[in-house]
Amino acid sequence: MSLTLWNSRFSVTLLRQHTTIFTSAAPITAAHSLHYNYTFSTNSKSQQRRNLATTTSNYDYDLVVIGGGSGGLACAKEAVANGARVACLDFVKPTPTGTKWGIGGTCVNVGCIPKKLMHQASLLGESVHEAAAYGWNVDEKIKPDWNKLVTSVQNHIKSVNWVTRIDMRDKKVEYINGLGSFVDSHTLSAKLKSGDRTITAQTFVIAVGGRPRYPNIPGAVEYGITSDDIFSLDREPGKTLVVGAGYIGLECAGFLKGLGYEPTVMVRSIVLRGFDQQMAGLVAASMEERGIPFLHKTVPLSVEKQADGRLLVKYENTETGEVASDVFDTVLWAIGRKGLVEDLNLQNAGVLVQKDKIPVDSEETTNVPHIYAVGDIIYGKPELTPVAVLAGRLLARRLYGDSDLRMDYADVATTVFTPLEYACVGLSEEDAVKAHGADEIEVFHGYYKPTEFFIPQKSVRYCYVKAVAQRSGEQRVYGLHYLGPVAGEVIQGFAAALKSGLTIPTLMNTVGIHPTTAEEFTRLSITKRSGLDPTPASCCS
Repeated sequence: MSLTLWNSRFSVTLLRQHTTIFTSAAPITAAHSLHYNYTFSTNSKSQQRRNLATTTSNYDYDLVVIGGGSGGLACAKEAVANGARVACLDFVKPTPTGTKWGIGGTCVNVGCIPKKLMHQASLLGESVHEAAAYGWNVDEKIKPDWNKLVTSVQNHIKSVNWVTRIDMRDKKVEYINGLGSFVDSHTLSAKLKSGDRTITAQTFVIAVGGRPRYPNIPGAVEYGITSDDIFSLDREPGKTLVVGAGYIGLECAGFLKGLGYEPTVMVRSIVLRGFDQQMAGLVAASMEERGIPFLHKTVPLSVEKQADGRLLVKYENTETGEVASDVFDTVLWAIGRKGLVEDLNLQNAGVLVQKDKIPVDSEETTNVPHIYAVGDIIYGKPELTPVAVLAGRLLARRLYGDSDLRMDYADVATTVFTPLEYACVGLSEEDAVKAHGADEIEVFHGYYKPTEFFIPQKSVRYCYVKAVAQRSGEQRVYGLHYLGPVAGEVIQGFAAALKSGLTIPTLMNTVGIHPTTAEEFTRLSITKRSGLDPTPASCCS
């Protein structure tokens, strides 16, 4: 979540054909600070294949992928399936606390997978207590075992690492466990345990992803941890300060609370930047209702380790200037991520960098025609695993297969796995108004009551859905937003419908599956403009 992350800023697909020059409010600079005047050009597939046929014997590989995460691996395997000779470099630098992991990238090792498992563990804790209301005899002494949970999660991750290695071998992708840096635009130097190795290739794909940022304050690096560390932490986190209110921070705070710990969320500016802000407010309110405190408009000043091993954090309210402090067992930084461009020596290849990311055109080409980039390292694109995977596969098919299909970065669905989950696809309400004007937008919305919440008397106060749509004409749906249980499972199918041109009349004429929470989208009839109460009177009529 986090986490630049998907948001409605990415709802515009940029199609660049022939010669394109990037323009942006943010400066584009060469990696070594010299001034380049490159243009981004799209090579035709036929030209690429001619180059491959005539020059491939001069290189060790047709394609070298730098980065063994989801996007890089998808690209590498697809390229091999289309006849290319491929190597994939992957190397993980340990975190300041010494955490390291195997092949597979962020998602498998320190991202989506362990996060979802921890989230599920916390939900199961809730379910155990709810079971008593449903007639189960539950031992009130039930509590989680952090070390056992971490062991189980890490065992699963290691099994995925192993399967990934086997899959690479079976698919004939050469795995090189080394840190790669450019010597020139066709040559890499790889630092291996056995020494340096020089590797040449006709084509490169940069898929190195990113890592969490640390604030520039005393004690941040020495005593804090990040999402790179939390899933393998060898002790109970206890009372935890989560600094940052993007999706990563909120998800970590959520599962920590569900597991019985005491998280506090520190918010510098707004919650879930880039997401629909009404929905973000509801997410935060639902977490506060569960007992997770938020320190709004607050920034940390320092972290000091006390004699008892606990951490004294001093912080300041940016509006009032008031300085306060508190003691925590763990401080978790979730203030954003940076692209891993530092070790690549991109200046040697002439590749341009923009704010520690790599700008590309609509075919993932950098300013150097035979060097591409996919995944979280790309400037201004959604930082999501499925986006990287599909972009990597499509790139490989364009390079080595018979395909012209480009990645469509518009209307990408995503979910924030907070205790009450939030999922969305398309435009936020704010961005829809900005793009089309307030008078041309109609927002259909409603609160609802999940059937499974009734017997345990769970709060339904923040269960809410809305559709952001065109006010006139065919009433095209621009965005769908859902807050409630199993949000990702609900929104995935609606994402396909939205990309296919979903309209409000179609949605209203769709028969829902009863009783489900997903059917609430088919029951939307009240608009914000009407001023009517969106709270339902009954569940079945």
